[in-house]
Amino acid sequence: MDRSERFYKIDQMIAGRGIVPLNDFLSELDISLATFKRDLEYLRDRLNAPIVWDRDNGGYRYESQSTGPTFALPGMWFNASEAHALLLIQQLLKDIHPGLLSQHIEPLQSRLKALLGSGDHSADEVEKRFRMIHASQRVLPLKHFEAIATATLGRKQLKIQHYNRERDETVERLISPQQIVFYRDNWYVDAWCHLRADIRSFSIDAIQGAEPLTAKAKEIGKAKLKEIGKAKLKEYFEKGYGIFSGAKVQWAKLKFTPARARWVANEQWHPEQTAQFEPDGSYLLKIPYSDDRELLMDIMKHGDQVEVLAPANLRKRVTQILESAAKKYA
Repeated sequence: MDRSERFYKIDQMIAGRGIVPLNDFLSELDISLATFKRDLEYLRDRLNAPIVWDRDNGGYRYESQSTGPTFALPGMWFNASEAHALLLIQQLLKDIHPGLLSQHIEPLQSRLKALLGSGDHSADEVEKRFRMIHASQRVLPLKHFEAIATATLGRKQLKIQHYNRERDETVERLISPQQIVFYRDNWYVDAWCHLRADIRSFSIDAIQGAEPLTAKAKEIGKAKLKEIGKAKLKEYFEKGYGIFSGAKVQWAKLKFTPARARWVANEQWHPEQTAQFEPDGSYLLKIPYSDDRELLMDIMKHGDQVEVLAPANLRKRVTQILESAAKKYA
């Protein structure tokens, strides 16, 4: 048991029993008297733990705190998901550009650094031994992030110049932003597009101009909700696969080879996916999607280790891509 765990154990023992004799601590924590005294000193002096010796009852207890600093154990040891979350928050704070949150970033970074280093290891050591590697991050200045965020929170319309990479053209759009999404290391704004009269997702790094307007943002009304099956906005955007979502959902059925199944079986492609192993060790994965663009990219990265079984239109698209790629190497 390391020092951080002992702190939690000491707290649990006193909180649960009221009075705890010294020998109980030494026995259950399996430590020496000197170690216990050092732990007690740290809890009292550094963490403001109101632990006192009760001479009459022959044990340690908590003294009621009417004045003085409040005692609370910080997050001194983390499991994998907690460490990942804290380090991701730290990285996001480092990467965020000056603007909407700039005046709040420095104190947040200081608090986070203190939290990471509140256990047996310093914050510098934690940062040194943990690495956060971002995949496919588009490192571009988000010039209009502040304007977009302000309009989203203030429920105002925006006039944007959006660059469409597929068609290599810039189109002016009037949008009512609904929510901002951080997905696969990139920022997006989900909005009602007044040009298309429908919901669209825009990559913020592809927005070349953003002019806030005084007009109120259009909220997704009952008519639109009825059209998409009375789904909530969040459900609408998360129903399909990846960032390209929508109400019209198809189900892709993918078959992975036994070799690739060892990896894919531990991945979650979509919250509503279903999967099963075949007798030969291959892996069948079924996932919903509304737009095949992102799904195709994820299928293609598995090469000949995956086969699209259904639907027929998705299988045809994969066949066309593979044939086109093969011609380049003919």
